[in-house]
Amino acid sequence: MNYVDHYKKDAEEFDYFEPRSGATLADEKRLREYILSKIPSSPSFILDSGCGSAWGASELLPKGHTVVSTDISFVNVSKAVEKYQSGRHFGVVCDSLRLPFKDNAFETVIASEIIEHTTDPENFVHSLLRTAKQNGKLIVTTPYKEKIQYTLCVHCNQKTPLHAHLHSFDENILTGFGKKAGAEKIEFSIFGNKHLIFLRTYVILKYLPFALWKITDKLFTKLLGKPVHILLEYYK
Repeated sequence: MNYVDHYKKDAEEFDYFEPRSGATLADEKRLREYILSKIPSSPSFILDSGCGSAWGASELLPKGHTVVSTDISFVNVSKAVEKYQSGRHFGVVCDSLRLPFKDNAFETVIASEIIEHTTDPENFVHSLLRTAKQNGKLIVTTPYKEKIQYTLCVHCNQKTPLHAHLHSFDENILTGFGKKAGAEKIEFSIFGNKHLIFLRTYVILKYLPFALWKITDKLFTKLLGKPVHILLEYYK
């Protein structure tokens, strides 16, 4: 699999900046709120690896942070720096498995919904954690215990994973990656109840502040199970 060519082509064919709607919009909003709740409020130097639509820059720049948005696609990076122009926003085209940054460069490193697409997830965690400063951290989110589905490609007649998700993860696998990468401490959060999403409760729950939504989500997950996201904090 030539993943570099794949994701360059993917960004050319599909607009990562296209507005979301409905349940997708509501789910992404809560995912991003979860990530933001884990980032220190004081201005800091942040790497958003695999920035996609550059939502990280849109949320963090107004709070005084300096953001480096990276993506394997020139299209996404150029759109990101054009849309969110700031003297504290920088764009770099690079592969997360081969980051061009020195060790201990960033207070916080973010990789949201990226690791499931990578060919070498263990090395992915190591590569990103390397760039986090001592006493800094890496935040990774990904689908939780995803049952990967496949379709038959009309071009190559081979099984192809939907959404290009190559791996499924739980807390044990992801914690193991962090320990091998040298993380001093690892914490995780599991959230985003599938029942709340598919019952379209976002129509009502979208009005709840994040703290109250989080309590509601935890209650439903405790009663019914089926969380859809996991967030890992790897402390350097």
